[in-house]
Amino acid sequence: MADMNLVVTGASGRMGQTLVREICATSGVQLCGALAREGSPALGCDVGELAGIGSIGILVTDDPITAFSKADGVLDFTSPIASVAFAKCAAKARIPHIIGTTGFLVAHDEEIELASRDISIVKSGNMSLGVNLLASLVEVTARTLAAEDFDVEVLEMHHRNKVDAPSGAALMLGRAVSDGRSTSLSARTVRCRDGNVGPREIGTIGFATLRGGSVIGQHSVIFAGPGERLVLSHHADDRSLFASGAITAVLWARDVRKGLYSMRDVLGL
Repeated sequence: MADMNLVVTGASGRMGQTLVREICATSGVQLCGALAREGSPALGCDVGELAGIGSIGILVTDDPITAFSKADGVLDFTSPIASVAFAKCAAKARIPHIIGTTGFLVAHDEEIELASRDISIVKSGNMSLGVNLLASLVEVTARTLAAEDFDVEVLEMHHRNKVDAPSGAALMLGRAVSDGRSTSLSARTVRCRDGNVGPREIGTIGFATLRGGSVIGQHSVIFAGPGERLVLSHHADDRSLFASGAITAVLWARDVRKGLYSMRDVLGL
């Protein structure tokens, strides 16, 4: 089978540059386009030079229509508004869209689901194998340990520049808990505690968000019961984990029916 031609959005950012490097180092895929926002100082630059791998002859552009017309798939770690726009462009081009962006509102999710009627879209709060395996383990654990006996807290930490909280992966882990307990995350979530809040309500799912330094990603789910605690954790030390997962997803998405999928679908979890 021929190599899959891929476009990277947000190509001048840290994750975009990681995607460029990973694509260029992976067999079965090749880079055919790189996008940045309108007005970006990266426009017109060779994306290989931006990514630190030397000139590769692909210049950064802000024209997704032209870039997508030459592509077999798009890898997108940008912002919710941008990802919605890219989903519409990908739908018009009839190419798979892999979304690692987080921080979506309900209205954004509805737009992306609409686009998935025309193409395959893989959207996940985290693209790494480890985090998605963790989510599966969390769901099984939540189903096994009674909510009356085991309180659940989701703890996450990221670098100082991350703008959404809790992280997409933390919310994914919270949903794994609610799925395991056949309840609603939105109804049971506790995002903030401050002041005299009283005792913890049974069955709630707490979130603690830490930000600082250059931490790429740390997630833990704590099941605290009578006389014991079970802690399931994942620490990401390199963004290439997410890039590798996104490439795995786009290769998988090439051969499936149109629709909205998650990384757990890709990985068979």
